Amino acid sequence: MAELNGALIGCGFFAINQMHAWQDVPGARIVAICDRDPDRLRIVGDQFGIERRYSDAAAMFADGGFDFVDIATTVQSHRALVEMAAVHNIPAICQKPFAKTLDDAKAMVKICAKAGVPLMVHENFRWQTPIQEVKKVLEAGVIGEPFWARFSFRSGYDVFSGQPYLAEGERFIIEDLGIHTLDIARYIMGDVRQLSARTKRVNPIIKGEDVATMLLDHESGATSIVDVSYASKLSTEPFPETLIELDGTKGSIRLSQGYRLEVTGQEGTTVTDVSPKLLSWASRPWHNIQESVFAIQQHWADSLAAGSETSTSGADNLKTFALVEAAYDSAASGQTVDVEAMLR
Repeated sequence: MAELNGALIGCGFFAINQMHAWQDVPGARIVAICDRDPDRLRIVGDQFGIERRYSDAAAMFADGGFDFVDIATTVQSHRALVEMAAVHNIPAICQKPFAKTLDDAKAMVKICAKAGVPLMVHENFRWQTPIQEVKKVLEAGVIGEPFWARFSFRSGYDVFSGQPYLAEGERFIIEDLGIHTLDIARYIMGDVRQLSARTKRVNPIIKGEDVATMLLDHESGATSIVDVSYASKLSTEPFPETLIELDGTKGSIRLSQGYRLEVTGQEGTTVTDVSPKLLSWASRPWHNIQESVFAIQQHWADSLAAGSETSTSGADNLKTFALVEAAYDSAASGQTVDVEAMLR
């Protein structure tokens, strides 16, 4: 199989993880990088030995010489860059949040589909090892049909020191973290019909919400709760673990702190350690997320080579993005929101 050459746009905080992961992905490598900040461009270029460096994405696309682009910029530039990739017939990965608005996201999916260009959203949380293990147990039928679940990410971790811009937005935790947890809920329990949400700002120095609780009615008839917080002071800091409770007609699944997976079925209870691997370039406690970055990028490379659609395609991510928008609408109005209507 020929090696795929990629280009990375955006050399910020999280892109370093993507660059490390690309070095580990068989069948793909980054050959060009782009960033408006010359210092970040130099630092990443020097660290990863990338000679082709651009301050202008249009110039990079014009030069070509790559098979896909990994867009790791902030959301304001996503639509323009995805459309640029479509015009140049270059498959694209786009960082989350996918777009500024649901209408923008729909337009991005449409232009890539019209051009026949693969589009994937870098929604890596569902690719975490413990989440994948929960999915495997559920698909094996051990607990029967799921009818209730809780997906919880509660932490007091200071995310603002590494990403200070997070404190400045009118939206925070649902758009930045809840989007991942909502995607996990969709991945495990299926698509959502209706959603209700409540939010709160506990930290007085930030502008957006840092606590959110959401109730999801799934198309299957199941109910789930998605709760996220960066204002929870706990005896043992669980960051960045997503904890899961799942009840089915024949048993239950509990993914608890410390990557402990407890499965109760008709034949009894088993307990398994589903800890992620500590990759050579990773560091605790981020290693769970870092391993999932490698996993989703390997999935992209494999899917691109095989000509198959990715798990978190642009079209799939519209359904997650709609949950984010529905959560903000519900929190503002106090009403339940029809998610299916938003996607029409």
